[in-house]
Amino acid sequence: MNTDVELPPTHGSSGAPSGAPSGVRGDRASPSRGETAPLIEVFASIQGEGLYVGEPQVFVRLAGCPLRCRYCDTPHSWAIHAEARVPGATAEASPQRVPAWHDVKALLERVRAAESGARRTVSLTGGEPLLWPRFAAELARALAPRRVHLETAGAHPQALETLLAHVAHVSLDLKLAADLQAPVEGVDLPEREPEPRDAAGWRAVRRHVLPLLVDRDACAKLVVTEHTDVAEALVALDDLRELAPRVPVFLQPATPRPRAAAPEPARVDALVQGALERGLSVRSLPQIHPLLGLP
Repeated sequence: MNTDVELPPTHGSSGAPSGAPSGVRGDRASPSRGETAPLIEVFASIQGEGLYVGEPQVFVRLAGCPLRCRYCDTPHSWAIHAEARVPGATAEASPQRVPAWHDVKALLERVRAAESGARRTVSLTGGEPLLWPRFAAELARALAPRRVHLETAGAHPQALETLLAHVAHVSLDLKLAADLQAPVEGVDLPEREPEPRDAAGWRAVRRHVLPLLVDRDACAKLVVTEHTDVAEALVALDDLRELAPRVPVFLQPATPRPRAAAPEPARVDALVQGALERGLSVRSLPQIHPLLGLP
């Protein structure tokens, strides 16, 4: 039985690209979006990407994402489902299914249950956490003084501005139009900013977001696939050099997916050379958690 509930469109007709799941969904009877958010899962693992690769963390995956990246490794997070997967009551217990919508107090209990010992950094991921900025800020405040890391596509700069003061680290994807399908319409959420739809739109958003990361603990990540447009990627590196030159960039060869194969080495090398020529701090690093058999 399908337990997802479709949200009504905010404008125009909704619909996902052909062959993709339908749009972000949710329960309209849920409490205020500023105080609660829908969860996909909470689990402990090792950070597999970016500046803190290898660090033990607790991952809080919020539900809902209107973007349709060809290389997405969590398409189950696009929709808001009726239930979420969370740790059992004890370290030995199996994960359990619970109602997806959580307030901050309930989510804090899920985070603590995921830790078998010492407290870990919490990675706030998705989906797209910036769909729920007030909730995310409240959660980060409640988790203090532990570090909260934000993983985001950066498509919602106003939401990011409201959240920056509450997180210790931002891992920002440099999205490229060539690696994306059209975003899904019809997501009825308060304060939602429209997502970019083409290379020009993504560049405008990127140039808004990058200055926000200056003098902050942050990194940029550019996933490289067989479809990646090298010229478009070099423009993104130009923007990084101009607006946030001290932010390190991680070129991540895509983990092969049905809609996005891994890139040929020459494509990755061209981007590595481009980053070096621009004086950027660059690393080429695949996802490590799949290599270790970890979630």
